[in-house]
Amino acid sequence: MGRSHDTVDKLVVFLAKRDGIDKLVKTFQYVSKLVHHRAQSARPDLARRAKLWETAAGLSRKAFRSGRFLTGFNALRRSSGPTPPLRLLSVLANSGEMVYFFFDHFLWLARAGVLNPALAPRFSFVSAFGESFGYVFFIVLDLIAIRKGLIEQRKTTTETEEEEKKKKKNRIAIRAERIMRLMAIAANVADLIIAVADIQPNAFCSHAVTLGISGLVSAWAGWYRNWPA
Repeated sequence: MGRSHDTVDKLVVFLAKRDGIDKLVKTFQYVSKLVHHRAQSARPDLARRAKLWETAAGLSRKAFRSGRFLTGFNALRRSSGPTPPLRLLSVLANSGEMVYFFFDHFLWLARAGVLNPALAPRFSFVSAFGESFGYVFFIVLDLIAIRKGLIEQRKTTTETEEEEKKKKKNRIAIRAERIMRLMAIAANVADLIIAVADIQPNAFCSHAVTLGISGLVSAWAGWYRNWPA
């Protein structure tokens, strides 16, 4: 019972976050995309309802992200790194993310019919371009951080029991950070595939199964990263 209560408490905390709700609704969005693809020929009524669910979930996520570009702007303001190249990478990554979230507002309004729906493809292109641009640099930053962690993990020799304990704690922390970085890379690569499908549609990236699996990988990696410790 204790473990069950603990899980429920963590779920409540998770869903109290904007990112937590986003990952849950993103799961709905891409599960419904896969259901729509699977049911198209055999069960058209189910496919139609799944498509409506996918559309509603997609628009809901855009509403949840209102003002999110300000977070990107704040991150851009505070972009830092131990060296100028890392600072530059951070600036480029956060700039792309800010453009993505900013134009996502206009895309949402166009798809909802508030703005001219004919403008939606343009907003989608600019938003997806900013998104993919930012993700490339976020992936590079995470790979650099993972490499740095691996180097640190191999360093130092232990001389006393106390140093051994400190080193063990350090190894655990580095491993935990590496897992989080790998989850971030998985989410960013998956979202990059989705963005490429908007920028330059192609048979692989634009396929419903590719988009569905990519969306779920991104959602569940984000779920893992945002789940309370």
